[in-house]
Amino acid sequence: MAIKSREKVAKSKAKNSIPGINRIAAIQMASGPYVAANLSEAERLIEIAVNMGAKLIALPEYFAIMGIKDTDKVAVREKEGSGPIQRFLAKTAKKHQVWIIGGSVPMESDNPDKVRNACLVYDDKGKQVARYDKIHLFGFEQGQEHYQEKKTIEPGDAVVTVDTPFGKLGLSICYDLRFPELYRAMGDVDIIAVPSAFTETTGKAHWETLIRARAIENLCYVIAPGQGGYHASGRETHGNSMIVDPWGVVQDRLPRGSGVVISSINTAYLKSLRKSLPALKHRKL
Repeated sequence: MAIKSREKVAKSKAKNSIPGINRIAAIQMASGPYVAANLSEAERLIEIAVNMGAKLIALPEYFAIMGIKDTDKVAVREKEGSGPIQRFLAKTAKKHQVWIIGGSVPMESDNPDKVRNACLVYDDKGKQVARYDKIHLFGFEQGQEHYQEKKTIEPGDAVVTVDTPFGKLGLSICYDLRFPELYRAMGDVDIIAVPSAFTETTGKAHWETLIRARAIENLCYVIAPGQGGYHASGRETHGNSMIVDPWGVVQDRLPRGSGVVISSINTAYLKSLRKSLPALKHRKL
């Protein structure tokens, strides 16, 4: 995605000042095995999003580390409230006075050989206001591709939503996308975040369909930042980060590589759609 001109950035910021309309951004990366380098890249992309007027910025799953081995993330796992990844998220949110969804961070678990794959949310003062631990763990076997997240990740068990200035936000991570009952359990949410590292194989088949379905069936915005490219392990991730509106329309997307996806969210538009099509009130089960 091309970086906007100063004139367009100014217009974006002016639009962002309209009540009920806010700019949100999804960051796409192709993270590697070195935390410091990934954080530097994340900082660069966040600054671009800030200059484009974004007030809520979401990073992808594993933004801080995509290791050569699955166990690499265990070696850099952090305790709650401390560690370079969490310090980066808090400092950056406070510096730019924006809300940041920290896609996923490897956090300590009860098992010394595993992590909790946690999505951390920071407010514009740099305070952590929510944490969601990934519930559904990816497993896939096809040809030369073999993935078993249960070997290195301890699953979470709690559905998490958080109230923000942009509306009620529901948190999920990657493989969770295939389980619509998770999103129903959130209640009525205005935005769903799905930071991901979808494989190219599954992503090209299902990613966009599932993202748009979650937006349509929940009549809400979906912000879906992803990993998009080739990684040191040989893994290829699908990318195609996008922001989708409550009618299922893709507002912006980035097929591959590092960059920023940005769009406005309009709470009045969301409410008008729910009034016109009150499907959420028609649920029977």
